[in-house]
Amino acid sequence: MRILIAPDKFKGSLTALAAAQAIERGFRSVFPNVGIDIAPIADGGEGFTEALGAAMGAERITVPSCDPIGREIEASYAWVAGSRVAIIEMSEASGLWRLKPEERDPFVANTFGTGLLIRDAINRGARKILVGLGGSATTDGGIGMARALGYRFLNEAGEYQPLPGTLDLLAAVERPVDIVMPEIIAACDVQNPLTGERGTARVYSPQKGADPHTVEFLEGAMWRLADVCRASFERDFRDIPGAGAAGGLGFGLLTFCDAQIRPGFDIVAETMNLDARIAAADIVITGEGRLDDQTLDGKGPAGVAQRARAAGRKVLAFGGAVTRTAEDAGIFDILIPIADRPMDLKDAMKDAAVLLERATMRAAKLIAL
Repeated sequence: MRILIAPDKFKGSLTALAAAQAIERGFRSVFPNVGIDIAPIADGGEGFTEALGAAMGAERITVPSCDPIGREIEASYAWVAGSRVAIIEMSEASGLWRLKPEERDPFVANTFGTGLLIRDAINRGARKILVGLGGSATTDGGIGMARALGYRFLNEAGEYQPLPGTLDLLAAVERPVDIVMPEIIAACDVQNPLTGERGTARVYSPQKGADPHTVEFLEGAMWRLADVCRASFERDFRDIPGAGAAGGLGFGLLTFCDAQIRPGFDIVAETMNLDARIAAADIVITGEGRLDDQTLDGKGPAGVAQRARAAGRKVLAFGGAVTRTAEDAGIFDILIPIADRPMDLKDAMKDAAVLLERATMRAAKLIAL
C-alpha cells in the first residue's frame, strides 16, 4: 500500500507540513513499513510560500518592510535563484496576524509592505513573481502596494498618499516611469469581485474591524478606486472573479501590475507534480482545520479530492471541524473529525497535532481491519 498525504494547514494550529507529519506518524504506528509520500499543499493563502518554496528549492529572503498600519518590520519571501522566481505571501507583511484585535483599523490598514516585497524582488531581477492572496488585514484595493511600486495618486489639490479612509478624495492615478514589471501571477482561492454584495468590503472587511457604517464607506471607496482607474488607464477589473481577494489586492495587481489571477491550488499542484503523485498512490489523505462550504469553493483539500477521484483513488479527509455541507458534497470518500472528546476551541487548537495523529491511527486500524 502506498499513501499520499497532502493536507492544507490547520489554521492557527499546524502548518501543512506539520499536519502531514502528524498524519504520517499515525499511519506508521499501524503500518510501519507503508510507503508514504508527503505533499503539503496550499491555495493562495497562508502556507503558499512554504509549499511552493519547498517544491522549487527556494531560499528565504528577509528585507525591511512595514506592517498594515505602517510600523517597520522585517518580512520574508522565497527566492528561486536559478529561475529568478519570487514567491510572496501578501499576509507576510500585510496580514491580519500582524495586528492585535484593538489595532485593526480598516480606514488605515494598507498593502504598502507587500509592495515593498514586490519591489525588492523586481530589483533583484525577478522574471516571475507569484503573489499568494489571503489572510489580509486590509481593504485598500491594492493602493498601498501600488504606491510602493511608484504609482502617484492625486486628489483635486495634487499628489497625496491615499489610505482606504481617504479614497473618496481620489481624482487620478499616474503610472511610474522607472519600473518594468515582470510577469506577476496572483494566486487566489476565492471568486469574489471587488465591489457589490459579494465584494471585498461587504464580505471580508467585518473580519478586519469594520462596523456596518465602515463597510458602506469602504464599498464606496472601492467603487471610487475602480472608477478612477477606469478613467486613468481605460481598464476596469472590478467584476473579475478574484479581484476582491485580500482586501482588493487582486484588483490592484490586475490594474497596476498587469497580473494574471490563477487558482492558487492549481499553481501548487502543477509545481508539485501532484497528479502523477496521486496516480502512484493507493489512498490519498488530505484535510484542513475546518471542512465546510468554503472548502468546496476553491480550497486545497477539495482540489486534492477532485484530482484523486478523477484518478480513481479513495480520499480520506481530516478536519478539526467537519460540517454537513462538506459531507453532503460527496467529493470526499470519508470525512473524519479529529476531536476525540468534548473540548473548547482553544484546547483543540493547542492539541491539534496529537488529535490529528490519534485520529489517523484510528483510521489506519479501520483500514487494517
